Amino acid sequence: MDEPAALETFCTFFNKLDNTCTEKLYEVYTENIVFSDPLHHIEGRETLARYFSTMYENVEECQFVYHTRQVQGQQAFVTWTMTFIHPRLAGGKPVRVEGCSALTFAADGRVERHRDYFDAGAMLYEHIPLMGSIIRWLKNRLA
Repeated sequence: MDEPAALETFCTFFNKLDNTCTEKLYEVYTENIVFSDPLHHIEGRETLARYFSTMYENVEECQFVYHTRQVQGQQAFVTWTMTFIHPRLAGGKPVRVEGCSALTFAADGRVERHRDYFDAGAMLYEHIPLMGSIIRWLKNRLA
């Protein structure tokens, strides 16, 4: 497996991901993928395809800018900034979220474990009316 190429394939795929191309998940993920983020834990490529399809259903635009990339053996780590537009969040304005992905690749170069780390409040909760103002207030009080 060419580790840097496998990570590049993963990064390129995510900048093309929308509700119409989830059928290509087999190119990037193994059938028994384990995916988790602050909001979900998913096992299996078919379940992941349903999750991505639902998640991207109303997203008008989504783009990742990748920063630090580290690969060692079958493990990889990449930091990113995701900018997306969803009509029901932030009044339809772009939302920026900083995060990182920890990946484990199978021998064939596809991802078998994917864990995302990001601030769920910055991604979702802070942009919901009423709840957003409460979350921001709490963050400011704790800071």
